[in-house]
Amino acid sequence: MTTVAILPVSDANGERLYRVIALGARSANAGDKQSTGKTAGEALDALTAQLEGSESGTLLLIQSFRPDWFFSAGEQQRLSELMSLWRTARDRGQALPPEQQAELDRLVEAELKAATARTAALVQQLSQ
Repeated sequence: MTTVAILPVSDANGERLYRVIALGARSANAGDKQSTGKTAGEALDALTAQLEGSESGTLLLIQSFRPDWFFSAGEQQRLSELMSLWRTARDRGQALPPEQQAELDRLVEAELKAATARTAALVQQLSQ
């Protein structure tokens, strides 16, 4: 079974996109399969086209946006603050200071890892 996580993300212009990541598929490089789209469905369709026939049984997981032990309320709050600062800087034709940009990058990566870990935990629960 292929588990799919759908995450809302922002592109360089601050527009909302959806990233879909395949997890738990039988192929060795399943975690490398991902796609983006303007809607969750568009991103999912693009990912589905990449999956092999044996990976077609899919569990769909959509992030709840509530804090948990994978990504805390404090991390969510700080990510929101930095995204707001980033959008303001972008609208002024500026960039975030390097320290803030590095922190934003770390939090985005942490959120993605949290979604992956959350999905893996769910798959483990379902397989028991």
